[in-house]
Amino acid sequence: MSLRRSLNPLAPLYRLGLALSQQSVITEHPDRLNLRLAPALYFALAALGLAVVPWSADFIPADLVTGMVLWGAVEVLATVVIFLCGWSANAHLPLLGAYRYVSLGLSYMLVSMFVLIGVALPAESLQLSAVVESQREIWNVLRQPMGLPLFLIVGLGLTFWGPLDFASSPDLDRGISADQSGASRLVWQLARYAMLVAFSFMAATVFLGGWLGPWLPGPLWLVLKATLVLLILLWMGHNLPVMTPDKFISVAWVLLLPLSFVDLIWAGALALW
Repeated sequence: MSLRRSLNPLAPLYRLGLALSQQSVITEHPDRLNLRLAPALYFALAALGLAVVPWSADFIPADLVTGMVLWGAVEVLATVVIFLCGWSANAHLPLLGAYRYVSLGLSYMLVSMFVLIGVALPAESLQLSAVVESQREIWNVLRQPMGLPLFLIVGLGLTFWGPLDFASSPDLDRGISADQSGASRLVWQLARYAMLVAFSFMAATVFLGGWLGPWLPGPLWLVLKATLVLLILLWMGHNLPVMTPDKFISVAWVLLLPLSFVDLIWAGALALW
């Protein structure tokens, strides 16, 4: 029966109806305001990050000269919101998931910082439209081949997806989502998918030339590139092996962080040359 439902094209609607019909679980003395506010804030951060993405030379919702800095702020504030979700449930498993996420967040936040500075150097600007224009001759994914793989790992951590799902991992009985059910869990999942989409658009902008491309309209090129990044993230989430937190810490500080620093030096050398 479960296999038949998974092959049914109406299966997503069935799961949606099932989630909405479930009774919401409420822990003892939760912080109800922050518990409801956390997924809304996470969704708002995804929308804010997407707002600075340029769709074409003429359509940029928020063409900030510090667009790259704003995206960095989105990553940091997302960590705060995820901790708020686990803390406000007033239960030990969500709180453990929240603390684990925060304790591991610094490792890939530093990786993100070095990688984003690396793509800003050729453009000599923190403005995302300038970063796109700097890729007219060659995309950053070719100019800095280590940048995109490292940034994708940041995306897995930011959205606690797949092997980097330390906030809601099975060993903590879904961690920050352990006491969520029904509509509240559905809203949090939708916010999580929104962040995956926003991250995919950002990666397509800074590494794959954004709207640049022949024949097709610029926004369509951006959507196609972002869809490719999203599919890669989904594949990584389902196929990469799950790592224990202590193993990830070792890999992040011993391997990923030095590689991101090498990527930054490489980008600086190319910019000077």
